[in-house]
Amino acid sequence: YHSPETKEQLEALGIPVLVERSSYESHPLGRMEWIKLYGLLVGKQAEAEAFFTEQTAALADILSGESTGRTAAFFALSPNGYVSVRRPGDYISRMIALAGGTYVPAETGGAEDAQSSVNLQLEAFYAAAKDADVLICNPNISPMDSLAQLLAENELFADFKAVRAGEVWCAGQNLFQETTALGGMIADFHAVLAGNAAEQLTYLYKL
Repeated sequence: YHSPETKEQLEALGIPVLVERSSYESHPLGRMEWIKLYGLLVGKQAEAEAFFTEQTAALADILSGESTGRTAAFFALSPNGYVSVRRPGDYISRMIALAGGTYVPAETGGAEDAQSSVNLQLEAFYAAAKDADVLICNPNISPMDSLAQLLAENELFADFKAVRAGEVWCAGQNLFQETTALGGMIADFHAVLAGNAAEQLTYLYKL
């Protein structure tokens, strides 16, 4: 729906158009379940069903496990000086919860709308996330190579609990591009939250 004129032109030519709405799914596994539709479209329904079952089965212990008791904030520094955070009901926030963590900030203020993220003043983000156990940087807006790079953005980050404890991570650029790998992303979040980050991670790296 971002370019309805393109859809209209394709349909005018008699080309069938399917509108992909997986991004409207708030639950991470709901997004991944769209693989079943693609399997049906290309005659690979059994394979798609098996893939989804395999992915969810690999998460069984994590999803049924106890909370890690740790909090995590997922953020990005925007060029205009704001801190972009995911809304509490967003699928990234839900992945952190499924991984055994508690997402912060728990409240983002303002009216809830279709936007998955909201911009906060740095001071507001500090108040909400300064005591978070883990900070995770969104690479699509503010890719980071080192903790020094984050501190150079604003000295206020030096007072964050996660920074002092060395629990600052950055997600890889492919975090938002591999919907079928959401199970692996949840597993990575869990490894970090549970203190098992010595394991091989696929989608996160430490600053």
